[in-house]
Amino acid sequence: MPKSLNRAQLIGNLTRDPELRYTPSGTAVCSFSIATNRSWTLDSGEKKDETEFHRIVAWNKLAEICSQFLTKGRKVFVEGRLTNRSWTGQDGTQKNVTEIVISDMILLDNRRAEGEQTPAAEPAPEEKEEKPSLAKASKGKEEEQPQDSPPIEDIAADDIPF
Repeated sequence: MPKSLNRAQLIGNLTRDPELRYTPSGTAVCSFSIATNRSWTLDSGEKKDETEFHRIVAWNKLAEICSQFLTKGRKVFVEGRLTNRSWTGQDGTQKNVTEIVISDMILLDNRRAEGEQTPAAEPAPEEKEEKPSLAKASKGKEEEQPQDSPPIEDIAADDIPF
C-alpha cells in the first residue's frame, strides 16, 4: 500500500496579531492568518498579482511561542498539515474551513519591537557599564533587556521547538 502525505509549507506575512486561547483542559491553541503573494506576467506584458490568505493553528508550546514572538506584518515560514473543519453556525448554516495545523515555525525577518534599537558593534569595556545588559534570545539573536527586569536565561538552539 502506498504511503500518503499531508504537508503544507508557506512563507508569508501575518495579516493580524496571533490570538492565544486555552481549551477547558488547559491546552494552548493559537490562531493567526498568513498572506502569500504570487506575481506573473501575461503574454500582453501586463503584470498580475494574486494574494491568498491562509488560516494557521498552532497547539501546545508552539502556540505559546507563536503568541509571544509573532505580530502583524512579520514574515514567517510555517510547516504543517492541512485539515478541514465543519460546524453549524449560530444562524443554522453549515460552515466549513480549511486550516493548516503547524508543527514548525521560523521567523524570517529581523524586526524588533517598537522603540528597540538594533545592537551596534560590541562597545568598549568602559561603555558596557552605562548600557543595559544584553541577553541571548532564541536562535542566537540579541535583544536589549530593560535594566529593571530579571535576567533572561540562556536558551540553547536545541531547546527551541522550531
